[in-house]
Order: sequence, then C-alpha cells, then structure tokens
Amino acid sequence: MVVSAPPGRSHLLLPISVLVSGEGTTLDALAELSAAGRLPAKIVLVLSNRPGIGALDKAQRRGLPSVVVPSRDAPVEAWAERVTLELASRGTELVVLAGFLRILPSSWVERWKGRVINIHPALLPRHGGLGMYGTHVHEAVLAAHETETGATVHLVTSPVDAGPILAQRSVPVFPGDTPETLRARLHPIEVALLAETIARFAEGTLPLPYPVRDEEDSRRRGTPAPPE
Repeated sequence: MVVSAPPGRSHLLLPISVLVSGEGTTLDALAELSAAGRLPAKIVLVLSNRPGIGALDKAQRRGLPSVVVPSRDAPVEAWAERVTLELASRGTELVVLAGFLRILPSSWVERWKGRVINIHPALLPRHGGLGMYGTHVHEAVLAAHETETGATVHLVTSPVDAGPILAQRSVPVFPGDTPETLRARLHPIEVALLAETIARFAEGTLPLPYPVRDEEDSRRRGTPAPPE
C-alpha cells in the first residue's frame, strides 16, 4: 500500500503509540504488518502500565522502543501526565489501545481528544462498559445467547466504550462455542479491523484529530464515522 501524506503531515508513515497491558498479540500483529510495508504507520512507542508482560518481550524482539509507566499505587493525574510526556516525546499522532487494562482519566482523554482508538471484542454498544474486557466479554456474549458477535474499533472518550464507532465487523456464534473459541475466531478480525482503521487515519480518509462532540453527545453510542 502506497499513500500520499495528508495535509499537515510531511512524512508518509503515521507515528502511532500502542498502549498494552498483556501478552501483546495484537501489538505483534500490527508490528508485523508495519514491518512488511502493509500498514502505513510506524510504531514509535510501546507503553505498558505493567512491568514484565509478554507485550514488552514482543516489542523488544522486534526492536520497538518501549517504556513502562507503572499505574499500581500511582496518583492518577501524575501517572497520566507521565504517559502524555512519553507519548509526546515520540511525536505520537495516534494512540492505539490494544489490550490496555487501565481506565484513562478524563483529563488525559481531553488532552488526546480525537487521537485515541480502542479495539473491543464485541459489537458495541452491546457488551461494553466497565469490567467488560477479554474473556468477560465472550462470557457475556454466550450468556446472552447471541447468534453473532464481532469486533469494534471506536474512539476513546471518558464514558467507557461509548465513543464514536469507527468500524465494526461481525462473526457468527456457533452452538458449542466457548470463550476460548470466540477469542480465537475474533482475533484475526480484530487485527484486520484495527489495521484498516489506522490506515484510514494515515491516508486521511478519517480526520486526525477526529472531531468529537461534547461529552453528552459522546454518550450516544454508535455515532457513525464520516462517509468514505
């Protein structure tokens, strides 16, 4: 994929930072796409709120710059300011949450307004909100006897999982499915959807920063993206 730089950015690759808290399988997949020239973005920083996680090992193996900003017992605002300093020092234009298990304070979200996206393993607005991540989401999908589930890329706003939806893709739920089988079926969909959304930002199809309505409007889930 060859793209032209959108107005206001002289280089071709969109500088992104990826925030992680776990094994980093999505990070690794994005890094692979970037290294192969199939994603018009450069991972300028991998930031974790937890030391010793698999995502940091994967970043190191790929030669990606990484930093740990521990969130445990840290004053929230001071922690958020340190995160901002790390991101800004790398020239980050888009922040990607890929399995990041820390609620970001509203002051930080406001500072990075329109520049933070998240991948969620369900068809929002269903099965989102506080406590809905990873296996918990898949368990909720099965408990609700859903016939389909999917992945959602959305803009991050202060209400959890309630920001404008940028992309969604569905997959079927089969009889006998478990949280583990749903996770395995969804993961490649999540990676593809996230990569496509990052590319749309890099190409200028999606504006950056993305225009975000006031907080009250943001509570209306499912706000559509601008037409392509």
